[in-house]
Amino acid sequence: MADGPLVRVDERLSRALVHPGRVSELLSDLGNVQVAVPVMAVGLGYAAWRSRRAGADHWWRPATAGALLMALVPAVVVPLKVLTDRPGTPAVPPATGYFPSGHTATAVVAYGAATLLLLPWLRSAAARRALVTGCLALVAGVSFGLVRRGYHWPLDVVASWSLGTVLLTCLVLTVGRTTRGRRTRRQSARGRRTRGRKTPGQPK
Repeated sequence: MADGPLVRVDERLSRALVHPGRVSELLSDLGNVQVAVPVMAVGLGYAAWRSRRAGADHWWRPATAGALLMALVPAVVVPLKVLTDRPGTPAVPPATGYFPSGHTATAVVAYGAATLLLLPWLRSAAARRALVTGCLALVAGVSFGLVRRGYHWPLDVVASWSLGTVLLTCLVLTVGRTTRGRRTRRQSARGRRTRGRKTPGQPK
């Protein structure tokens, strides 16, 4: 946070990359809550609608888990900013609390959660690849824009990649556990119905 070889490399990389401009400003804006959260809401809403149409039990749970995950982002990022109290780059006014990057964490969780919940409803491998590629492009664009504009040091962004990966892994585990539990209950119900049927010639 204050000194050392990693910080010095980070600062040199930032000096080489910083070049404020309109494009970097627009890319960094993709990590704004006002942009990322509505996109996430559309993705979660569509996934919930498809799940309900398919007759899934507790169809609302995956989307609710994604929304709660988004609410966790400021609850995790803000204390880390206060704890680390890292100063900003020379391209921004003097201030502290830049590590990790809140915009990057918002982009990773918002676009990542929407992608994860939409993937099961896409039939073709090409559509799934396009969705994942689009998600990665959005996150990469936000990350590059923040560093290029000088809003964040590169390590601020990398830290949020790591944080977002942990949060999305929790979402995958939660949704996967719910899906496995639902599948097990359905299989048990089918097994009971099968055992209850009389086969031809079976004594009463």
